[in-house]
Amino acid sequence: MDLVFATHNTNKLKEVGLLLPKNIRLISLEDIGCSEEIPETETTLEANAQLKADYITKHYGISSFADDTGLLIDALNGAPGVYSARYAGEEKDSEKNMEKVLNELKNSTSREASFKTVIALNVNSKRLLFEGIVEGKITYEKRGANGFGYDPIFIPTGYDQTFAQLPIQIKNEISHRGKALQKLIKYLATV
Repeated sequence: MDLVFATHNTNKLKEVGLLLPKNIRLISLEDIGCSEEIPETETTLEANAQLKADYITKHYGISSFADDTGLLIDALNGAPGVYSARYAGEEKDSEKNMEKVLNELKNSTSREASFKTVIALNVNSKRLLFEGIVEGKITYEKRGANGFGYDPIFIPTGYDQTFAQLPIQIKNEISHRGKALQKLIKYLATV
């Protein structure tokens, strides 16, 4: 089965590509000639994921899936949430995003947070959503060189290393995206 992943994020493509079974051929936006940035104008992760998947289905007529992920920090009332990618500005700069979070939490001992990923799948005229959540806490400084986004400042519950310090195989097993993707893969096995 051919399936377009509606993202321009090469890190996400790589991460997801490692998890998909061999019978699913992952197709990038570049592969289908989609260079435009698909706008994320909705106010929920679910709606943004669906918006991106619908865009590919409508404009390219291909089965697709898209995700949207948010970091939800208790002490910041769930922020950055749906605005995680552009928390420090429209340029989507991960370093600036992390610095903003660390700065906002500098006087807080409450570090509890969660990552939530929602995947929207459009296949065989069906529109489905799959969700993955991982609980954890925010560090006081960046740690680790792997991963992307907020990975250097997020420690999943039960671990003492950030996502950026953990081996990719472990991160993929326990992460929000990994959990949502496992649900997607389980569904696709029935199609």
